[in-house]
Amino acid sequence: MRQIVVGISGASGAVYGVRLLERLAALEDVATHLVVTRPAEKTLHQETGRLLADLRPLVEELHPVDQIGAAIASGSFLFDAMAVVPCSVQTMSAIAGGLTSNLLTRAADVALKERRRLVLAVRETPLHLGHLRNMAALSEMGAVIAPPMPAFYTLPETIDDIVDQQVGRVLDLLGIRDERTKRWAGI
Repeated sequence: MRQIVVGISGASGAVYGVRLLERLAALEDVATHLVVTRPAEKTLHQETGRLLADLRPLVEELHPVDQIGAAIASGSFLFDAMAVVPCSVQTMSAIAGGLTSNLLTRAADVALKERRRLVLAVRETPLHLGHLRNMAALSEMGAVIAPPMPAFYTLPETIDDIVDQQVGRVLDLLGIRDERTKRWAGI
């Protein structure tokens, strides 16, 4: 059973995190651990009408953001990969600086120190030099910076098509193949 940690932070784009959880929940060989920041709870409700409790059925374990003693806070807990979707600039910057003041940033720090895959779907534009430097530092530490950017070669017809494509790319980066992801087949 693959253990995947998903973080949802307060950036716009909560639908990406929800869709990722839905796709992971559909897989029999994946156990998902979720941690959501307080700003993300507000964004989740504003953008999707959902409450944090609505996500509980989609995950193996829902960890409170202030539960710094949770299993995912330790390198001895063998999770396979982690994605923060969406990832706010505040959360990205905290991870880049090694600030582990909540469970989401601590779990991300564990992923980096244990050399596990960490995918950050950073949701911000435009970016200033400080943002770019933090992204470069994270990339040097082994994180994958994967801002959700639509792929128009798939000829999306709905917002759901765009969200599904981006979530499919995150799944790819987590090492999880999902046949629902549209792939480039050449011209």
